[in-house]
Amino acid sequence: MKGHPNVELHATIKQTLPYLLMGIFALSGCASSNTGGQQSVYSKADPYEPINRKIYNFNDKVDDYIAEPISNVYKAITPQFLQTGVFNFFNNLDNINVILNDVLQGKLHQGAEDTGRFAMNSTLGLLGVFDVAKSVGLQQNNEDFEQTLAVWGIPRGHYLVIPFLGPLTARGIPGAVFDTAANPSSYVGAPVQLVSLLNKRANAEGALKFIDEAALDPYVFTRESFLQWRASLANDGKSVEPADFEDELGTEEDSSSPKAPNVLKLNFSFNSGQFKQASRSFSSTSASFENTAESFKKSSEKLDDLKIRH
Repeated sequence: MKGHPNVELHATIKQTLPYLLMGIFALSGCASSNTGGQQSVYSKADPYEPINRKIYNFNDKVDDYIAEPISNVYKAITPQFLQTGVFNFFNNLDNINVILNDVLQGKLHQGAEDTGRFAMNSTLGLLGVFDVAKSVGLQQNNEDFEQTLAVWGIPRGHYLVIPFLGPLTARGIPGAVFDTAANPSSYVGAPVQLVSLLNKRANAEGALKFIDEAALDPYVFTRESFLQWRASLANDGKSVEPADFEDELGTEEDSSSPKAPNVLKLNFSFNSGQFKQASRSFSSTSASFENTAESFKKSSEKLDDLKIRH
């Protein structure tokens, strides 16, 4: 429940890493009001921050004292190949939501591919336990009803933190209701749903620790990352320049600012110079990750050489 639970519904840690890096970008370019700097990009989207923080802290404690210990036991007694199979099974069921939202968004070609992916994994992949579709080039897509509402022009609304569920937006609430109703896993017994939740929590362990250790303010980190992640999904992963963003709350707060004819509209509160500086900072951070990964790789190779010699 730390971080963003909805992310973990559709992604492994590898898929979560870019979302976390976007959070680093958000914090590097826009300091939160708690650090004495300029307000963050999405501060206007969070008018209920005081109550949101309290709920965030509550969810954090629930995760610390309930979800994490149970998840650790699950990881200790469940072989990795079985965890992967469980993840693949429920991920395959999620494809039903993906196909429905492909159609609702008018993405008929992608919908045909996703239907083929679901059919292949449900048959050759033994009800989705094995992701055979990936081996033939059919990659997992991520579509949900909140993205569909964004395509239809529904404003994002304010940022909210829901007890036990975590971050959502006003637009995400009806989206979550629709997606839950459309997913067959919602109608199976509690034990099966518990296995699904435990598996998702186990996959999220690395990302959650990253947030706790790397973020100066985990709440702001989570909010910025979540909103940028949702913005990226709604825009089909396309990068959008700050000048092209407009506040997507559904209200006009600054009639003098330039408007962009884009469904995805957010309001950045920093100028282009600050954006360039933040971009350089993000590039440096990414380079540091790459250098660190390379160092680990070389160290691992040296250890393997030593083992062979001895």
